[in-house]
Amino acid sequence: MSVYMIRGGNRLAGRLAVHGAKNAALPILAAAVVCGDSVIENCPRLTDISVAVEILGHLGCRAARQGDAIVTSREGGGDCRIPDRLMGAMRSSIVFLGGMIACHGCAELTLPGGCELGARPIDLHLSALGQMGAAIRESGGRLYCSAPRGLHGARIDLTFPSVGATENTIIAAATARGETVLTGAAREPEILDLIDFLRGCGARIRLERDGAIRVEGVEKLGGTRHRVIPDRIAAGTYLCAAAMTGGELLLEQVDPGHLASCLSVLGGAGCQVSVGPDWVRLTAPERLRGFGTIKTMPYPGFPTDMQSVMMAAAATARGSTVFVENIFESRYRHVPELRKLGADIVTEGRAAMVTGVERLTGADLCCTDLRGGAAVVLGALAARGQSTVTGLAHIDRGYDDFAGKLARLGADIQRIEGKERKEGTDEEDGWTGTG
Repeated sequence: MSVYMIRGGNRLAGRLAVHGAKNAALPILAAAVVCGDSVIENCPRLTDISVAVEILGHLGCRAARQGDAIVTSREGGGDCRIPDRLMGAMRSSIVFLGGMIACHGCAELTLPGGCELGARPIDLHLSALGQMGAAIRESGGRLYCSAPRGLHGARIDLTFPSVGATENTIIAAATARGETVLTGAAREPEILDLIDFLRGCGARIRLERDGAIRVEGVEKLGGTRHRVIPDRIAAGTYLCAAAMTGGELLLEQVDPGHLASCLSVLGGAGCQVSVGPDWVRLTAPERLRGFGTIKTMPYPGFPTDMQSVMMAAAATARGSTVFVENIFESRYRHVPELRKLGADIVTEGRAAMVTGVERLTGADLCCTDLRGGAAVVLGALAARGQSTVTGLAHIDRGYDDFAGKLARLGADIQRIEGKERKEGTDEEDGWTGTG
């Protein structure tokens, strides 16, 4: 078991380059199932990316890392199944479903795992693929899908702008017969990045002014060289780390437009924020002001993936902050861990009230999920005294060299591999089956 040893209280300052977006790289890798040989640059070194690469191998697509890139090559053959252990390791593995049916005409897989954030039903995925000609049956916790005659275009209206369902539909529609018109689609930057990748491979995809996405299926897709967009959630995490420690940070290789809601909140809390074409500079006051009310919403609203991290920052802000979680019903699992540090947080249903305290105190902590784990680490960085943090498998899913980057900004943080858990500390969460 790995553990972070953190001595908090240091002001974080310096400059960082932001790694590629996990939530963009994964659907692009899933799309590689139906595309030709490609080079996907700026792929972060994350365990979720490693799982995706392994899944591709089972589906007949060779994938290998070369520096910061993943090089993919269609080898033919492959299986209609994703091994259960891989489905259990990563919730977003469901995004391979559309490509599997499009490429192989069938798919068999268990329901996905990953972070336990409450129910994340995949009914929108299944409904969309069903309208495109897939026959889908669920039995014993497994999905059996087939489309022996191939997929065809359809008019699909998503009742909620699900990111995963949007991605699965676009990937499947790229080589389906006829035209697919998708309304109610999510419009996150990561989806636009997937569309850019598919267009580079020869897909015919058009974005309408009313938000609809039109996909005219082509018989075959080629390959391309594509660079994954910067990770806006990692960027927001480092900005919060600097903000809650009274620090100063220059983020490079970032798209400020993707961070608009986060920058607005931090600016309102007293931070000085300036932006350029591919950089953001933040200078924090000695103590933040409360954030008022933050409601998570689909993009371009405040992202659910930033809720827990921003809550950690609110824990020591002057005044109160109210969080309303509108995306997931179980995304406050990090709250008990922040309370161990002395945070004053009260939750009721989807709402959480945070009353900022003057200081936090170090404690033995455990990561509860990917973004909740990052929040726990940030809380420890702002606390006085020493903290230990276990459950780092969650962090490794979404942050490339998290401790190393924080240390370069002045954090007193060390990762110790194989350290035995002290008696009385929380059990490390496994990858049981979701950021």
